[in-house]
Amino acid sequence: MADDPQRNFRSAYYEKVGFRGVEEKKSLEILLKDNPLDLEKLSTFSQRFPLPSMYRIHVWKVLLGILPPHSDSHALVGGYRKEQYQDILEALEVMRYINSSTPSTHVYLRMFQLESQVLPRCSETSPPDEENEDFLSISRAMEEIVDDPVDCYWLIKCFVSQFHTKFGDSIPHLPKSLEHYLSQEEPRLLNHLKNTGALVQLPHNLWFRRCFAGCLPESSLQRVWDKVISGSCKILVFVALEILLSYKIMLMGINRSEGVVRFLCNIPQENTDAIVTKAIDLWHKYCGTPMHAV
Repeated sequence: MADDPQRNFRSAYYEKVGFRGVEEKKSLEILLKDNPLDLEKLSTFSQRFPLPSMYRIHVWKVLLGILPPHSDSHALVGGYRKEQYQDILEALEVMRYINSSTPSTHVYLRMFQLESQVLPRCSETSPPDEENEDFLSISRAMEEIVDDPVDCYWLIKCFVSQFHTKFGDSIPHLPKSLEHYLSQEEPRLLNHLKNTGALVQLPHNLWFRRCFAGCLPESSLQRVWDKVISGSCKILVFVALEILLSYKIMLMGINRSEGVVRFLCNIPQENTDAIVTKAIDLWHKYCGTPMHAV
C-alpha cells in the first residue's frame, strides 16, 4: 500500500505540536478490536511505540497470559483470577503466614512462594534473600503503577515468571553487552570506569534483575517495562547505557568506585523520561525497529 501523504502530514503535525501518540493510539485501538487478539501484532506495537496509559495494563495482562487472546472470555477469566487470588490469600491467613499488618508486597511474595511450591516453613522464615528482594522491588514498583491488588499480584507474578523463563539465560551476559555498547559510544568513560575499578561494581542487579525497579520513577519505568513485557530484555542494556552517557561528566569526576556506585544507585529523578526516550532511540539504532504490524 502506498503511503498516504495526508496521514504522513497529519502524523508530522501531531508530533510537532506534542501529540505524537494520537495516530499510535488509533492503531492500538484497531488491534484491540481483533478477536482473538493477535499477540504478535500487540508485541510489535509495544516494541515500537509507548503504550497509551489507558490501555497499558490491559495490554500487559494479555501479553503476560493473565487474560487469553479471546476477548469474549476476559470477564470469565478475570473472575477466575480474582477467586484464585482470594483462595491463596485465605490459605496464607489460615496458616498464619500473613495477617492484617503484613505489608502488601510481602503478602504478594508469600502468595508467589505458595504457588511456586517454595513456601518456607513458618518456623524457618528468615529475612528475604537476594532473589526475594528482587521480587519485592518489582512488587513495590508495580504497586505504584497498578491500583487493584488482584491485578497487581497477577502482573507481578507473571512479569517475574516470564522474565526468568524467557531471559534467565541472557541476564548473565547483559553486563558484557553493556560494556560493548559503551565502548562504541563513549570509550573514554569506559576506560575511566575500568581504571577506577567501578566497571565490575556497577549495579547490575538493580538494572538487570530488578529491571530498574527502585532506580527509575514509575512514570519512566513503565515505558521500559512495555519493552520487556513485549519481548526484549536488551532494552535494559540501553537504559543502563544512557544513564552512563547522561551522567558522563559527573562520573568522569568521581575517582573512587564506591562513589560511582553510590551515585548510580541513587540517580536524580527529574531527568529520567528523557533518559528512557534516548535509551529507546539507542536500542532502535543498534537493534533495529520492528516493522509496524497494523
